[in-house]
Order: sequence, then C-alpha cells, then structure tokens
Amino acid sequence: MASSVCAVMATSSDSRWCMASLRSALPSVPPPSSSTSLRLPLAATLTSASSSLSSSNSLRIAPPKHKSVLGTFTGLAPQHPLFSYSSSSEFTSFGHCFPTIDNGGRVYAMRHGRKVPKLNRPPDQRRALLRGLTTQLLKYGRIKTTRARASAVRKYVDKMITLAKDGSLHKRRQALGFIYEKQIVHALFAEVPDRYGERNGGYTRIIRTLPRRGDNAPMAYIELV
Repeated sequence: MASSVCAVMATSSDSRWCMASLRSALPSVPPPSSSTSLRLPLAATLTSASSSLSSSNSLRIAPPKHKSVLGTFTGLAPQHPLFSYSSSSEFTSFGHCFPTIDNGGRVYAMRHGRKVPKLNRPPDQRRALLRGLTTQLLKYGRIKTTRARASAVRKYVDKMITLAKDGSLHKRRQALGFIYEKQIVHALFAEVPDRYGERNGGYTRIIRTLPRRGDNAPMAYIELV
C-alpha cells in the first residue's frame, strides 16, 4: 500500500493537475434525505490495491442534523448563554434582564434623579450609619466626620428637631424609632421649643477642615446652631 501511494505521488509530481481532472476525482455527494455509502475514487495505478480493500474502508454519510446552537431572540436583550438551551418560559424573553412594572414591583434601571447618597454601603448599613451619626450629633452638639456623611446626616438632624418642635406623642414615637438613645429624645423634646422655637429650618452648620491623614478624605465638622 505504501509503495502504491509513493507511486501516485511520483506520477502526480511529473504531470500537472487540471480542473477537469480534479472535478472528475471529487466524489458526488448524495442528497441529505437518505444515508448512502460512498467510496472514494482511486487512481488508475491503484486498481490492483483497491480490490484488496475491505468494505470497512467505505464512508457512511448521515443526513445533517439541524440543531440550533442558540435560542431564539425574542426580546430587547439576547438570552443568557447559560440558559440558551432551557425550554422554560422564564428565559424566553428580556424579562430576566429588565423586570417590567407589575403593580409596585421593583424595576432595575438607572438612578436618574435620585439624589440619595449611597456612602458606599447597602441600604440597611447606610440607615444604621445615619442613625448613629444623628444620635451622636444630638448628644454632643458637634461631631467630626467626612463631608459626604455630614451632608447626608444634615437633613435627618433637621427632621428630628422639626419633630421635637411639634411635641406631640406621635412625633415623639417617630423620633424614638430613629434615635438610638431614649434619654436623648426626651431631652430633645424638652429643649427644642425654647432653643429653636422662632427658627424655621437651618438648625445645623458644616465647617470644612483639613483632610484626613492616610486616605486624604475631605473632613468637616457638623454642629448644631
């Protein structure tokens, strides 16, 4: 077999190939509807060797299977590649990327017009931080913190003072639900009417100071007026 292949390579190096001979040498592909057996044509010099070949050297061509690699595109965003083979209706549209509005449901979109500072914290930790800063400011009258935190806690301190100016039981319970120490709430409701009775807003001031050593964060004092 090896000698016959070498003979073919030798004859092919001597004579040039033409397109007609190449086309005649190519096998004819049957239609994909039925599976057939195909034998590759051999050169004239391999006629003696082709008789010794067994039927196991024949190629079996099966009809192509049309399998969709990716799922269909049915929404604004394509399906996630991990769920492309899932037949569930949950991943057949853009609903898993952009939840729709459904009677008060959450919508994941950009925060246009939302002026709430996040302070690099999740909502629960951010609320706890603001409650702690408000409690400390009402307790000591003046604290030092970063400018971002001072600007964020300012409106909460003003709100607590506004609740204390009303002086009702409902407002006192609202303040007790926000301020950590109960004694501070009672002292606030006792002193605010005399101190801020004639003042409408602007109960705190922010004084900028030197940056913090280490991370160079802008610092500020926030105090009661």
